[in-house]
Amino acid sequence: MDIDLYYQEKGNKEPFILLHGNGEDGSYFEHQIDYFSDRYRVIALDTRGHGKSPRGTKPFTIGQFSCDLYDFMEGLGISNAIILGFSDGANIAMKFAMEYPNKVKALILNGGNLNPKGVKRTTQIPIEIGYKIAKRFALKSPDAKKNAEMLGLMVNEPNIERNELSKITAPTLVICGRNDMIKESHTKEIAENIPNAKLSIMKGNHFIANKRYVAFNKEVEDFLQTIQ
Repeated sequence: MDIDLYYQEKGNKEPFILLHGNGEDGSYFEHQIDYFSDRYRVIALDTRGHGKSPRGTKPFTIGQFSCDLYDFMEGLGISNAIILGFSDGANIAMKFAMEYPNKVKALILNGGNLNPKGVKRTTQIPIEIGYKIAKRFALKSPDAKKNAEMLGLMVNEPNIERNELSKITAPTLVICGRNDMIKESHTKEIAENIPNAKLSIMKGNHFIANKRYVAFNKEVEDFLQTIQ
């Protein structure tokens, strides 16, 4: 691995890794880190080029972030973990669970998507416009270059085929908000194509883990109790 990922850690029991969304960092999960730390070793990562983690020189892709997670777990001697991913973090988690099924004890996918078409157009159009503008200025401005990379993740990725989801063997909870920026039909498609996945659609928008954390945490906790 060409970089060391920054992470926050609390608790000392079973590993429970949290993966944030695009342009965020591990602090997005402030209401999960404390809540789950008495039962788990909660580890909130900053993805490559996000938060306090360096960008490094490797590709800025969901696939690379999945490789980074593998290297991170190997570095900490974690043989397998419960993984909760939000938004792009859910996309990384899906990719990881397909590539390294034996390293995932359970999977919680919150607001993930298989491809850019899964995002509602009202959300996606401004992202596409922002990406074109940032790309135009990327060579002249480091900030624009960084912005183009971040937005590029949402315009060009992820690229997960529906039939690939059958490779996920871990117990899985697919969870989203009723007013999510991901199309509800798309979220249902993800749940239907992961073997025995549980689907939960909660009141709220894309940011339920942060905004409606009491209900979100209970849903996650109830799911985890069924797999113990």
